[in-house]
Amino acid sequence: MAELDIDIQSFDIPRIVSVYPDRAGVRWWTKAWFNNREEGETSVEIEREQAIRFIHDNIEKDEWLEEFFPRQMEVYHNAIEQTKEQLLKQINI
Repeated sequence: MAELDIDIQSFDIPRIVSVYPDRAGVRWWTKAWFNNREEGETSVEIEREQAIRFIHDNIEKDEWLEEFFPRQMEVYHNAIEQTKEQLLKQINI
């Protein structure tokens, strides 16, 4: 029997994240959107240094989301795993 490699990326769930300052540039925030939801998650206050590291790509998007949106990332991981299991059942593996 040939081995089947299932690419999880092929059924990934969209995740968008942004960082932004307040009008005075003193306080910084991060916001995330999962699965193309228009409203997005509640913003989380972050430190300026964290925002700068993220802006300069020194932190991976999923690592960032795990830190600031852990509950949503748990749901994300569960959804990916359920989809993977359903696909495997459909092809009888």
